[in-house]
Amino acid sequence: MNAGHSDRLTLAEATEPSQATTPRIFRKYLPLVRDDLLATYSRDLHKWLLIAPIIGIVTGLTITALVVIILGWIWPVLLLYFLRHHWAIIPGLTLGFVIAGLIMQLFTADPNEHSTEEVIRSYHEKQGAMDFRSFVPKLLAAIATVAMGGSAALEGPSIYSGGAIGSWLWTKLRRLRLSARDRRIMLISGAAAGMGAVFRAPLTGIVFALEMPYKDDLAHEALLPSLIASVVSYMTLAAFLGSEPLFNFASSTVFNRRELVLCAVLGVAIGLIAMVFSITFRRVRTFVVRWDAPHWFKLAIGGSLTGVCGVIFLHVYSGPLVPIGPNYEAVGLILGNRHSITELVLFGVMKLLATLCTLASGGVSAMFVPLFLTGGALGTAFAQSIHQPSLELFAAVGMAAFIAAGYKTPLAAVVFVAEATGGHAFIIPSLIGAAVAYAVSGDSSVSGDQKVSEQAHELGHLPASALMTEARPDAHI
Repeated sequence: MNAGHSDRLTLAEATEPSQATTPRIFRKYLPLVRDDLLATYSRDLHKWLLIAPIIGIVTGLTITALVVIILGWIWPVLLLYFLRHHWAIIPGLTLGFVIAGLIMQLFTADPNEHSTEEVIRSYHEKQGAMDFRSFVPKLLAAIATVAMGGSAALEGPSIYSGGAIGSWLWTKLRRLRLSARDRRIMLISGAAAGMGAVFRAPLTGIVFALEMPYKDDLAHEALLPSLIASVVSYMTLAAFLGSEPLFNFASSTVFNRRELVLCAVLGVAIGLIAMVFSITFRRVRTFVVRWDAPHWFKLAIGGSLTGVCGVIFLHVYSGPLVPIGPNYEAVGLILGNRHSITELVLFGVMKLLATLCTLASGGVSAMFVPLFLTGGALGTAFAQSIHQPSLELFAAVGMAAFIAAGYKTPLAAVVFVAEATGGHAFIIPSLIGAAVAYAVSGDSSVSGDQKVSEQAHELGHLPASALMTEARPDAHI
């Protein structure tokens, strides 16, 4: 009996530690697991799995409509008419610009605020808030500007549309416990969606939207939602219009050390040209904004001068290549047909002048494609001048370099060339050209609302007393 009882006690004693130890282990480690999970999901990222696709779908449908209206219905017909009747270019552009000016003057609070600049300003100064009441008028003004032959393309209204949609959706989805900071994120995500869709280049949309607010920094907070929104927007447009690269041309993976050095030389030249153009554009734009004249009158002058640039070029080189309009067809014309160095340089010069007249006068769009085309023309001319057979290589480098120097978006420039042209093999040469052009052009930018970096922007809002520390007697100088 005693022995049996002793055995039972031994078994109980043997089992008691395991039963007592198990709750103690859970009590010890469960708080650690909970802390790890709270830290892992502290930013509440899962909400973007719902919100970002909504931004992408709505933006994608809007951009699809813009592409069909401008590139499908209006511009091809008008371009054919202009090429047959050069005399119609100046009155045609003047009429389109007057319409855009009247729309902006009569139906928007500030006719000088639109496109990429409005998105950047809203991001920095208004916590992502945009006035959605002007949404339709601004899109109509953009259609009048671009479809009637202004030297601009669809990236301006696309970025604006996406940004405005993202900002507006924030007001409709407040029940998801969105913070004020989330509105800035949704603004940038919409801009990424617009850029990714219009160029059928979702990665470009992501990178450009993150680089856009700053000259030397990224809007890191919007990375995940921008990624999702851009991809969804691209897929939405591709479902209607296809997914082929917008500017497809052949590329070769073969390039030697001498060509890489020449890419850097081209980057220097493009950087200097872009710097002069950016400074000139900002000066002229500031003058026009301050000019006390009706907005439609300013645009009438801009439209007529843009038309003059087109007529001059067609008078010298009569053909399908023309430095006005959206110009998506110009990439194929520059690379597919043989043009003289003089013709390519003149096209680049007239394209920059036409862009200056279009956008500095108040035209509703942006200059991503004009800079892209100018860089491509000058890059091709550079290759021909040094007797390089690989014209596509230097065209791609020129495209990336001009965008990097003009918009201060070197990463987006290289990614755009790779995605939109299908020239993935040109990434390394384009990186060299873009980096050199970005450095040579300094802080000059076609955007007057970009900040240098997020830290500099935040410090700029602090009083001087907050930035100064009291000197200590023992401090070493």
